[in-house]
Amino acid sequence: MAGSQETYGKKEREKKRAKKRKEKEERRLARKEQGGLNEFVYVDAYGNLTDTPPDPSVKLEIEAEDIELGIPKKVKGEDEIDPVHEGVVSFYDNSKGFGFIIDNLTKEKYFVHVSGTLDQIDEGDKVAYELEQGKKGLNAVRVKKI
Repeated sequence: MAGSQETYGKKEREKKRAKKRKEKEERRLARKEQGGLNEFVYVDAYGNLTDTPPDPSVKLEIEAEDIELGIPKKVKGEDEIDPVHEGVVSFYDNSKGFGFIIDNLTKEKYFVHVSGTLDQIDEGDKVAYELEQGKKGLNAVRVKKI
């Protein structure tokens, strides 16, 4: 006849599990005796956490049609600015095919690549260009001499 398959390590692990279950049950009963604390947490109008539910008379009704998912569509005439900017080429390397343009109004530098030019440009040239989002920021595209 074979002996019991229960080893000392198995017995110890089972004792620990039983002890944890018993402690957890004791904590649950202690919370229940303290008056059954509210297990819900609410957020008030200012974004703070509280245990009191919000006043239903102050509740704001929102129509499902008013909820916009994604980027809102542009309305004609809203935030219309001239897409063509003017600036001066501050640096341009013909051998590498890139450079930088400083905007006349904002004095910001924009990267320009040879693939985005319409005319041959050099340092100091006054140019007109449009801006386009690139991997690392705004890039000057459709660059032409003025």
